[in-house]
Amino acid sequence: MLTRSIRSAPRLLHAGVTVSQTLMPEQLQTIMPAAEWSTHAPLVERITRLKRERDAIVLAHNYMTPEIFHGVADLTGDSLALARLAAETDADVIVMAGVHFMAETAKLVNPDKTVLIPDLRAGCSLASSITGADIRLLRQRHPGVPVVTYVNTSAEVKAESDICCTSGNAVQVIESLGVDKVIFLPDEYLGRWVATQTDVELVLWTGHCEVHERFTAEELRA
Repeated sequence: MLTRSIRSAPRLLHAGVTVSQTLMPEQLQTIMPAAEWSTHAPLVERITRLKRERDAIVLAHNYMTPEIFHGVADLTGDSLALARLAAETDADVIVMAGVHFMAETAKLVNPDKTVLIPDLRAGCSLASSITGADIRLLRQRHPGVPVVTYVNTSAEVKAESDICCTSGNAVQVIESLGVDKVIFLPDEYLGRWVATQTDVELVLWTGHCEVHERFTAEELRA
């Protein structure tokens, strides 16, 4: 089991009196003006207190804003790392500072725990690009072809799939099925790369991450 201590919000002390201003985390001092932090500090302080009272842990995705990532989160990472951390935590309550499918995944691996997401509107363009109905239609068009699904998808889509994979083990998972053809979804770009690594024929879905699409090969080489 993962053991952790709830991140405490340090407070200023003056002449034995606690001041309401929560100290700015060291990681924020070079990227956020003190005046901006002062607007976040009261809420950070309140969240920290509630975490202790409710035995809650905050898992934050790498895309979170600095005050959440450095000031509130107990553990951080990408979507796969957060799923693994959620499976290991001993906290009674998991707060997922991320998108909807990440909170769903945390609940799947912790069915008896309370899992909260701060905003139900927090979506993922990749995950929302496909539904369970889409998979059922694909099965009609390609009868008998197994569906391999990238883990960055909704619980509904996972339930309609034959097997799930990560970006790191996609090739291994596909080849383990021992078939000549699979339906791979929803990430088209990941699917294109996987297709160069295996002789298995892939039927691809045209799902994309809008964040990843902002970057070009030229920018990455620069």
